Amino acid sequence: MIVVEDLHRYFGAFRAVDGASLEIATGSITGLIGPNGAGKTTLFNVIAGRLPPTSGRVLMDDEDITGLAPHVLFGKGLLRTFQIAHEFSSMTVRENLMMVPGGQSGESLWNAWFNRGRVAAEERALRAKADEVLEFLTIAHLADHKAGHISGGQKKLLELGRTMMVDAKVVFLDEVGAGVNRTLLNTIADAIQRLNRERGYTFCVIEHDMDFIARLCDPVIVMAEGRVLAKGTVDEVKNDERVIEAYLGTGLKNKVKEGAA
Repeated sequence: MIVVEDLHRYFGAFRAVDGASLEIATGSITGLIGPNGAGKTTLFNVIAGRLPPTSGRVLMDDEDITGLAPHVLFGKGLLRTFQIAHEFSSMTVRENLMMVPGGQSGESLWNAWFNRGRVAAEERALRAKADEVLEFLTIAHLADHKAGHISGGQKKLLELGRTMMVDAKVVFLDEVGAGVNRTLLNTIADAIQRLNRERGYTFCVIEHDMDFIARLCDPVIVMAEGRVLAKGTVDEVKNDERVIEAYLGTGLKNKVKEGAA
């Protein structure tokens, strides 16, 4: 579904992404891991249109989408979530979901004045869909709570729920487990697996929790210093000498080996 070809993104002399090439297969849950500063989030930002690339290409279903704006990619079914949730804190959880789909009749002042029946019918349909999403995510009890008052893990579920309001094709999840307790993390993992299995969502997941990655992801792509370092199953990348060195450094790697001996 997604092909990244020789992608570069520089900030002055700093090469945050430095010739990364990778593929995300349709219907997969692909993990993207690497040490801090490896370029993972910058890569996400370029793919999702938040940053223009310095050079290189991004394809989606064989269409060149390089540099397209986020709202255009949203319309094509490419969405991303953020490490820090971006909820509308003064709106309810349900309202946060209902406002996601674009092109709503109520956005027009004319319709708001003169087509109130049409606007009301759309709102009823959106409310029903939002409630279905909340039920799917097991947070229906939070529907009328202000989004700013729910927990961090619940906000991550809400972010995932937004993608369900527009039937996304591919979703990029940036550290969906960060700061989330183990119980809610399991709920998030269950929801991702069900969306993948039952609705055909394709996912790419940045995450530092290797148990979470091992449960969900195949394949796993490892980045270091802005480049793709390795790709394979969780066990393959965990035992790859290049990956061990990227995470631990040569000196620490040798100490680990000496300790094991």
